[in-house]
Amino acid sequence: MTSLNTLKKTTTVKILTTYKTSTTVTFPQRCLIIILFLLFSWHAHSAWLLIPMDESQKNHLKAYGIAFWTLTKDVEVKWLLNYRGGSFLMEHFPEIQSECVIRGVTFETLTDSRGSAMLNEIASPDVNQDAVSMHKAPRIAVYSPPNKLPWDDAVTLVLTYAEIEYDVIYDEEVINGKLRDYDWLHLHHEDFTGQFGKFWRTFQHTPWYQEDVRINQEMSKKLGFLKVSEMKSVVAREIRNYVLNGGFLFAMCAATDTYDIALSAMGIDICESMFDGDPADKNMNEKLDYDNTFAFRNFKLVTDPYEYEFSDIDVTDTRRVIRENDYFTLFEFSAKWDPIPTMLCQNHNNLIKGFMGQTTAFRKELVKPEVLVMGENMAAGEARYIHSELGQGFWTFYGGHDPEDYRHLVGDPATDLSLYPNSPGYRLILNNVLFPSAKKKKRKT
Repeated sequence: MTSLNTLKKTTTVKILTTYKTSTTVTFPQRCLIIILFLLFSWHAHSAWLLIPMDESQKNHLKAYGIAFWTLTKDVEVKWLLNYRGGSFLMEHFPEIQSECVIRGVTFETLTDSRGSAMLNEIASPDVNQDAVSMHKAPRIAVYSPPNKLPWDDAVTLVLTYAEIEYDVIYDEEVINGKLRDYDWLHLHHEDFTGQFGKFWRTFQHTPWYQEDVRINQEMSKKLGFLKVSEMKSVVAREIRNYVLNGGFLFAMCAATDTYDIALSAMGIDICESMFDGDPADKNMNEKLDYDNTFAFRNFKLVTDPYEYEFSDIDVTDTRRVIRENDYFTLFEFSAKWDPIPTMLCQNHNNLIKGFMGQTTAFRKELVKPEVLVMGENMAAGEARYIHSELGQGFWTFYGGHDPEDYRHLVGDPATDLSLYPNSPGYRLILNNVLFPSAKKKKRKT
């Protein structure tokens, strides 16, 4: 794929070559060539294109897609933290401008002097702003089953809407070592405990549930496992190793707490007979190892297979928050001293409308003390958006199912994101998508 910078250089050479070597060009033609060269040089070297991310932006979600597309063309994108909602700044190319027009993304063109003045202002130590350079588009994988239904996953919906490229992988690819090919991994709303979402009581006779069980059982057998729970445990371990070695993990809804449960329960049978053919360990809660988990500690599993809940990490069944008051607040961080959480919290609104899921939010007292809470409902004691490091990598957990469908139920139609192009809740997902391009690399020594 030809980069815009390569195209720029090639075009410049062609213009100069025509001017220098041609013996048949008339004087007016030579003047036109010189004018075109000067105009091209001004666009290539002197002008900036700003994509504002404040309330002036017509389509926040597709704006992330423009930033991603620009990175695929080997053009640097500056992420302006805390400047007009986390705006994007890049060198001006007509191709980028055209792409913004096609996708309906608001943009502004700046002269070289105006762009430089803006960057100097942002760099001032007295201003809580910063400019973080992004040079390369992240390689994105979504851990998702082949039988995924339209109502299953908000991340794939927004990646598709924003026109951000991604690959779909599942258990076989993870176990065969394919994770090393990617910078960023999203966990589909998966149940890593091997209990098939604990949907058995309500949906055991539905075709989609039976298909899900069949696919997972066949895959576990193919990969040499006796039980689906054993396969999911190994997958969880491989994902943990991926993060330890420098990968970035993003998970939502049930993939958050079930993943940590699977890590804590390695070697323990926590599945009743309707899930794996034999009884669960009655002492499972006394055997959990919280040292293996990413985010949570001191939680207890829900042992009743008929109850639609995995543990006391989730607050869905106990919360007393009414819909009209269901909001969570994003914390404001120092852009220059805490660039990572600042990146992940970029938004045009700091008060985010709440939304439910199988895992709606996390009981704050069960969150490990070293984990950074970036968004919370303080009055309800709920952590909604959390982040931390593990080894050389990073992870983020985001509670809830769909930021624009308050109580998204099984079988509901997929959310039409063209109706929510400025969704603050969906913006948090896309912040995480771009983060691997902007994260500051640790020194090798």
